[in-house]
Amino acid sequence: MKVSDAVSGVTSPDTALALIRRWRDASPDAVAVSGAGGVLTYRELHDRVDRLAALLRARGVGPEVPVGLCLERCPGMVVALLAVWRAGGAYVPLDPGFPEDRLRFMREDAGIRLVLAGQGVESRLLDGVADVVELAQDGVPAGGWASGDGSADGSADGPVGDVAGDLAYLMYTSGSTGRPKGVAVPHGAVVNLLESFASLLELTPRDAWLAVTTLSFDISVLELLLPLACGARVVVASGHETADGRALRSRAVSEAVTIMQATPASWRILLESGGVPENVATRLCGGEALPRDLADALLDGAPPAGGARLWNVYGPTETTVWSTAGRVARSDENGSAVPVDLGEPIGNTTVHILGPDGRPVPPGEAGELHIGGAGLARGYRGMPGQTAARFLPDPFSKAPGARLYATGDLAAIEDGRLRYLGRADQQVKVRGFRIELGEIETVLRAAPEVAGAAVGVCDGPDGLPRLVAYVVRAAGEPEGADLWPSLRDRLRRDVPEYMVPAHLVVLDALPLTPNGKLDRKALPVPEWTRARSRPYRPPSTALEEDLAAMWGEVLGIAEPVGVEDDFFELGGHSLTATQIIARIQARFAINVPIVVLFENPTVADLAVAMDRLDDDDLDLADIAALRDELDGLSAEDLAAVLDEMASDA
Repeated sequence: MKVSDAVSGVTSPDTALALIRRWRDASPDAVAVSGAGGVLTYRELHDRVDRLAALLRARGVGPEVPVGLCLERCPGMVVALLAVWRAGGAYVPLDPGFPEDRLRFMREDAGIRLVLAGQGVESRLLDGVADVVELAQDGVPAGGWASGDGSADGSADGPVGDVAGDLAYLMYTSGSTGRPKGVAVPHGAVVNLLESFASLLELTPRDAWLAVTTLSFDISVLELLLPLACGARVVVASGHETADGRALRSRAVSEAVTIMQATPASWRILLESGGVPENVATRLCGGEALPRDLADALLDGAPPAGGARLWNVYGPTETTVWSTAGRVARSDENGSAVPVDLGEPIGNTTVHILGPDGRPVPPGEAGELHIGGAGLARGYRGMPGQTAARFLPDPFSKAPGARLYATGDLAAIEDGRLRYLGRADQQVKVRGFRIELGEIETVLRAAPEVAGAAVGVCDGPDGLPRLVAYVVRAAGEPEGADLWPSLRDRLRRDVPEYMVPAHLVVLDALPLTPNGKLDRKALPVPEWTRARSRPYRPPSTALEEDLAAMWGEVLGIAEPVGVEDDFFELGGHSLTATQIIARIQARFAINVPIVVLFENPTVADLAVAMDRLDDDDLDLADIAALRDELDGLSAEDLAAVLDEMASDA
């Protein structure tokens, strides 16, 4: 059975949930979902979905009713999502890693009264919620099923939810005014996404998809639902695994994963942690521009030509995950490193490159990319003005009421291919996350020590984009005072970690254009140097020297890193932290949880913590020194040393 056989665009009577449920009858004992919390077959998955949906309906969930999902990564996350749809409601991701104030705003803005929460979620994140249902990792309520929670098949619980025109989910994205925007996506748009990619990727029940994306990032929709709609298996990577490249690679191998989707930054982490396993034969890259060098690395590490497929995918949240997809060729097929393009529109989707006058631009000329078709969201919840400004009437469609979404992305048709050229506004993408710079600026301006603030994006010394904060001191603030610690703490309270700038630049005044507006192009590129707030102290052991060198390489810092320098003050973040951990584990063969680096962010403290973690009676500093001595030996000399060590023993 193929999804494309069951669905024909959004006019089909079938819906995403109905498509997935077909496999309960076709292969009830096949594994549907696996991860922390165990394994669920298709029969077990739908039995739990039906019973949880009955519980939700009894608590008032129905069409257009939002339900918060505040869960760690586990099979129960999939049960919760589908149960909300089975009950007829719409889910709203509430990432447990987000600040309390942001979660509170999202709940209030969406009108959430009921939250499905994981047992490990801190209660303070749910303060003020009228109704909380705790779920175990396998999707069963923490107290077990109560009588009246619904029949096993759900036959007495009313009609299946997720009617094509009903709301499927609200996905909150960064807002330019400091207010996150809730993008309202209907079920019909989700069906169109699944139908298109089922045809494109040709998944079968033999496939396994490694799901690595948080629910609050909309690309999770494809990786969680498409495998289930095709009778395949979803492998839900735990939060620990998504932060540890070696652990993620191990999971991909042990579960015989065949397909994975990730942002460029996440793919690089996997490549640095031993490479992408050959069994992951289908690879999707999206969320931000795919560099040619990364594309080549993903293809070079793949099975022989024809054995692996790399797809570049593109699309904003407002058009339901991905709107275009293109198969990426090896750069040497045409004898040169051709740029990676955006591919072609997926099913029932149109793209137009328009000039300021709203007319199509000639081939080769840059314009703003506009997207229309079945994937469009309804708009922004409670924001009719912004909805009208971005979701425009579609003059190229004959369908009544058709609209085009103005993406803010610049593109051009070059040699018949759709090329991405960057952003046309202040919205940026960093590490795969879409960010409105104005939201970060709003938080900075609220600080009493700040008179003015701006945020920009600059390429770091490693060539990757980084957020940079620019501030002007408030009157009366001492010139020598270090503003960064307090501002960074304020940002971490108010915005997600991926929105916290990597660097702070203090200016006498913000640069302005002649008409008095902020001149972003005149914001200076920061000097990527060691944090000056700490005196430099050189490494005193071989282990400290190794760690300092790793930090300098990963963060792209040319000058020496001192043992008292703070990893995060140097511009480190969660993704670069995983790179450090991968290098540590590869060099010292010791398992270092990523939380150890967060709790010990200086070279000196991390070195001490690593020694405490070592289970063997070995001194890691001695190991590092010994490795340095052995690195320069030839194979013959090394063999002689080992023989001598053996005879001494």
